[in-house]
Amino acid sequence: MPQKIFNTKTRQKEVFQPIEEGAVGMYVCGITAYDVCHVGHARAAVVFDVIFRHFKARGYRVTYVKNFTDIDDKIIDRANREGVTITDITDRYIRLHDEDMAALNVLAPTITPKATEHMQDMIALIRTLEEKGIAYAADGDVFFAVGNFRAYGGLSGRNLDEMLAGARVDVNDKKRNPLDFVLWKKSKEGEPSWESPWGPGRPGWHIECSAMSRRYLGDTFDIHGGGEDLVFPHHENEIAQSQAATGKAPVNYWVHNGFVKINAEKMSKSLGNIFPIREIIRQCHPEVLRLFMIQSHYRSPVDYSDTALRETRTALIRCYTALKQMKDLRVLNGGGAGDASAAAARDYARRLHELSGKVDAALDDDFNTAQALGFVFDAARLINAVVTAGKNMPVSAKLAVCHAAAGVFAHFGDVLGIFQSDPDDFFRADRDLEVAKRGLDVSKIEALIREREQARAEKDWSRADDIRRELAAMGVALKDAAGQTSWLIE
Repeated sequence: MPQKIFNTKTRQKEVFQPIEEGAVGMYVCGITAYDVCHVGHARAAVVFDVIFRHFKARGYRVTYVKNFTDIDDKIIDRANREGVTITDITDRYIRLHDEDMAALNVLAPTITPKATEHMQDMIALIRTLEEKGIAYAADGDVFFAVGNFRAYGGLSGRNLDEMLAGARVDVNDKKRNPLDFVLWKKSKEGEPSWESPWGPGRPGWHIECSAMSRRYLGDTFDIHGGGEDLVFPHHENEIAQSQAATGKAPVNYWVHNGFVKINAEKMSKSLGNIFPIREIIRQCHPEVLRLFMIQSHYRSPVDYSDTALRETRTALIRCYTALKQMKDLRVLNGGGAGDASAAAARDYARRLHELSGKVDAALDDDFNTAQALGFVFDAARLINAVVTAGKNMPVSAKLAVCHAAAGVFAHFGDVLGIFQSDPDDFFRADRDLEVAKRGLDVSKIEALIREREQARAEKDWSRADDIRRELAAMGVALKDAAGQTSWLIE
């Protein structure tokens, strides 16, 4: 099945045709490094990480470029407030970004350029635009003349009036047209600056992505991604800069992920509903947040809430329960592949491999993780059915199915970035997080479990049941298996 991608520019799914056979060039707009990453950053990071993973799993050589904006008004303001350099600020928040991405199992992109490392690329691009009459200097600033680029608005589909209404247009008497946007800013006193043909200054936001994508991927590359809030004006302006300079369309497929809402409201600092990634993963296992981000199609909005996270955690626990059952069965019975001669075993193994193929097909269809996860959950249900089959399936046949399932779930993990923990480690980490979040007394829980075990040994079933109910009221679920009792927080 060919890879299909919804192209924001054409507003339809298109069959993916890479510029170079067997290779993909992809650029995604990264963070402005002045604060910790929040749940909105997590959405974009996870979405494009799955796209990166899927292309690699399909055998493509992927050059994935994701930039850091390390010079910006917000960065300068924070540095001034704290009395430190902008490098102190950007180094700090890039490091914290990398920690958050690692926690979410987001693979490192191929290249992670910083804007300040590409000043000469940006200056050269601006000079080209100036020489072509598409940019003009005004008292140390340089602006892009939107009226001189007739294709402006082609990505967002907006007309001039809509652009004027939707753009965050600074009041600036130097502009010839309110929609003209800055390419180079004259430095203010005390601000960081770089020498240029127009005097000391620094680049505008939009020019950095045009310069860096061109530097690493060429005049035209395959995929450019980002959140849908970047369609206009940021990506519209990137197209204008790049195409005006080279005469070529810079990108073949524009890919944008949907917004994150918080309890059905728009996320904004003014509403106080910005949730940092590192705070969320102190409350839940990082895979819960990652799974939440891919349960919806990437172009759809997601509504973040405590309820949604709890439901996602439940779904993840069901999958890890299947993986735990597989592990326990293999540990108890030597861990081999078993005898695959049983017809039932062959049928289950076939169905598992079919589900693996369906996951790949769903991702081929515009990276449909929502549909793909449906097949993953079907695979978990199949494993549960095998393990609980009792006398209907010999242990050797169950082992054969579990052996097949191990490979299938490893593939799911590779392309979706989940199931990265040993099941025992996952349940231990999840339990510790839930205990801390709910303020439970572990010593009391374990004392009650020991008391219940004693009651069971004495065949005092009534007392054992009372203790189970007492623990259940605390949110503690027990599992008795192989003469041992384990527990988790529901």
